[in-house]
Amino acid sequence: MCGIIGVLGNHEAAPLLVEALKRLEYRGYDSAGIATVSHGKLDRRRAVGKLVNLSDLLVHNPLAGKSGIGHTRWATHGAATTENAHPHLSGPVAVVHNGIIENFRELRAELCAAGLTFESETDTETVALLARQYIDQGLAPIEAARKTLERLRGAFALCFLFDGQEDLIVAARQGSPLAIGHGEGEMFVGSDAIALAPMTDRITYLDEGDCAVITRAGAVIYDAQGRLANRAEARIAIDSTRIEKAGFKHFMAKEIAEQPVVIADALHHYLSRDGGVTPALHLPQEVDFTTVDRLTLVACGTASYATHVAKYWFEQIARLPVEIDIASEFRYREPPLSPNQWAIFVSQSGETADTLAALRYASGKVAKIIAVVNVPTSSIAREADLALPIMAGIEVGVASTKAFTCQLTTLALLALKAGVDRGHLSAEALQTHLAALAALPGLMNHAMGLSAAISDLSEELAEAQDVLFLGRGAMYPLALEGALKLKEISYIHAEGYASGELKHGPIALIDARVPVVVLAPRDHLFEKTVSNMQEVMARHGRVLLISDAQGIAEAGAGCWKTLTMPTVADIFAPILYSVPAQLLAYHTAIAKGTDVDQPRNLAKSVTVE
Repeated sequence: MCGIIGVLGNHEAAPLLVEALKRLEYRGYDSAGIATVSHGKLDRRRAVGKLVNLSDLLVHNPLAGKSGIGHTRWATHGAATTENAHPHLSGPVAVVHNGIIENFRELRAELCAAGLTFESETDTETVALLARQYIDQGLAPIEAARKTLERLRGAFALCFLFDGQEDLIVAARQGSPLAIGHGEGEMFVGSDAIALAPMTDRITYLDEGDCAVITRAGAVIYDAQGRLANRAEARIAIDSTRIEKAGFKHFMAKEIAEQPVVIADALHHYLSRDGGVTPALHLPQEVDFTTVDRLTLVACGTASYATHVAKYWFEQIARLPVEIDIASEFRYREPPLSPNQWAIFVSQSGETADTLAALRYASGKVAKIIAVVNVPTSSIAREADLALPIMAGIEVGVASTKAFTCQLTTLALLALKAGVDRGHLSAEALQTHLAALAALPGLMNHAMGLSAAISDLSEELAEAQDVLFLGRGAMYPLALEGALKLKEISYIHAEGYASGELKHGPIALIDARVPVVVLAPRDHLFEKTVSNMQEVMARHGRVLLISDAQGIAEAGAGCWKTLTMPTVADIFAPILYSVPAQLLAYHTAIAKGTDVDQPRNLAKSVTVE
């Protein structure tokens, strides 16, 4: 969750650290801090809240030095206070940390018994004090860091900086991602390539259990057994890591607007025309569903709702049974897995801790593990048998938008391939589906035109305390996603329901104060959905009906508001109808005055359990 950065540079480190933290702030924004070594002296600055508060502090109380580490925090242990902010410093050592030290309580008790005192409530301070204790016992900094790492249990990415050591950072990875950046006479460490991109395009990703001793001359990496390890150096495309709003007020608005382009990119990546006009599936050779008898789809949050939609597709198109599971429950449920089934893990960042742990549980128990990710160099991508990039580009807004629709697009193509491989989808039917997918970017551009109307009605929606979203079939998971988006950035309580379930309890919530958003394209389930909608209206519920022109004409009478969508192929309607769901959340948050891109209590990349 947290973002960490380290610099061994030829210029003042503080500006570089702060600029890198700006690019990592999506990981957490409860507090931020930096530490540097200048003329052999270790010092730090910390501030609560957004990174701008740290920047202001450094104007009035600057921090010199060409070596330093930095941190932006998403709080786990201890409230968002200056005392709990990183870096944690104890005597000659400073530490920044992403993750959770699971045995910090027993280590804390041991250190207290030895006479050391704590200033914070965090698990991370334990690491700093433990390293200090080893240094006080006469160990050199590198050995003290290694000895400290041996004592830790949990998931972590750590960087150590030492008093008197202007050419040394010790970095370690166990469960949380960490990358080393290579420069000319400079070295860098960061939670991901986004932070390092302005400084270098040469990246080495640490593997599980790795410890790196970093100087300006380079990095010496040791594996979990303490053996020298050779880790590949990769080149990153600087342009792909640029973070800018491009004239939009918020990253979320920009990323909603980018969806027609990135979906087209995903389709272009996975389709070929072989010199002709007829598109053909162009998935990796390893994607062959012929002998697969079952799928397990695992993810968290928005990505989980993408798997819920995909379940409908795989089962309807390919007649392939699908189990879906929340990653945080998957491995603890210990589900039986078959050597004839595949497991598909979906994650925007590719670093989601729960999803990565679930993947590791499934490893060796299924025939193939596929990762559907936005970052092809991520941990989940590297540990899967096959990684399929969704081609969404960098997504900065904490509430996922374009990544969700690109996940859906990629999963839809997989479902079509499964249908072909298993003999349930004819060549003619495949072309019909591919044509429907190819039409989506244009239809999404059309749907963007609803933004002004949605902005108007969101003024009223912002006054609600509770909102319900309803849908049937594959629109039911989209109702769940629409409710999640509204909760994430507007802080309005919202729930998504299968519309047929309304009468089995939730209808008790309906009154004139509860808006009900009905996602209902004019498909084979439309009449059923409208019947459920009428039950709401009979109890004075305020219905916002989102449908196509035919659907609005047939069922729009008596609704509080209606939004008219372009007509879309029934099966891929969830991709298109994501747009109004996202815009509803966005404009409602604007009306309420919340922080759209950095909503409270959330972080973009969830790298702790």
